[in-house]
Amino acid sequence: MNKPVTLALDVMSGENDPHSSIEAALKLISVNESVNLYLIGNEDKIKKYLPRKIDDRLSIRHTDEVITMKDSPMDVLRRKKQSSMRLAVEMVANKKADACISSGNTGALLAISKYLLKTIPNISRPALAKSIPTIKSFTYMLDLGANSNCTAEQLLEFAKMGSVIAREIKNIKEPRICLLNIGHERIKGHEVIKEAATLLEQSDLNYIGFIEGNYIAEDYADVVVTDGFTGNISVKTMEGSIKMLNGFISDAFNSNPYNKISSFLAKPAINEFKSRIDPRRFNGGLFLGLNGVVVKSHGASDSFGFYHALLSAIDEVEKDIIKKLISGS
Repeated sequence: MNKPVTLALDVMSGENDPHSSIEAALKLISVNESVNLYLIGNEDKIKKYLPRKIDDRLSIRHTDEVITMKDSPMDVLRRKKQSSMRLAVEMVANKKADACISSGNTGALLAISKYLLKTIPNISRPALAKSIPTIKSFTYMLDLGANSNCTAEQLLEFAKMGSVIAREIKNIKEPRICLLNIGHERIKGHEVIKEAATLLEQSDLNYIGFIEGNYIAEDYADVVVTDGFTGNISVKTMEGSIKMLNGFISDAFNSNPYNKISSFLAKPAINEFKSRIDPRRFNGGLFLGLNGVVVKSHGASDSFGFYHALLSAIDEVEKDIIKKLISGS
């Protein structure tokens, strides 16, 4: 049996909370005997979604305060010190939880986490990383929104952290590192990208060059490094394209009676296809570079997506990623 893992869940800040996060928590408790969960939020609202008999590995920590998507990071730090999000991060800072998960305001979660947990040595800024599906497996991409503007040195830091997590999670001895760029030629891109390429070439990482956006899903790299502005747009474009593709398939099979019959016969294959590209299976962005495990779930996550964010947090804890990031940075 694995060593027990304690997770602090902000169950109030997401668009579909508390229902989605609590449903995911109940599923996790039912399938994983080595996990303990704290549900942080309004106790009365939480209890509406719980069975009469509550598992003793599940606890409620009450608070009425919630951070909204409109709250600014600075206001959150000054005023909302009893919010469900902050209390979840505090549990990690105080060693009462191994990780925290929230579907709330990304900027607020980052600000609180940086303030309470601080960054690990030799890392100037945390980066938001997540797995992206590819034709063979998945690749890690960072940064996806924590830092709109980055220096070449910070992109090198992201590459080092990405290499560590790919090595530990994907079990790859020398993860292939690429910089996202507008072309693969050495002369392409702005000066920061070119400087970052030079730094990576001089490092001991397995840097294999630039990668264009259309090659991310080709399993060309194990880690794709970029700034948060470009990364955020890229991953949301991918998610939107997947949604559009699923819509086209559904429309085609429902366009006439013959196609509806065909859809019934093809349903197993269609379901397998949709499962492989389902963004919810890859939900759970990791804030790499902090002295604690913080996972950002998509703001509109349903219970299936939030469940996978919980699995990402457990994976990071069990693989002792923080200690390995410190030694590898």
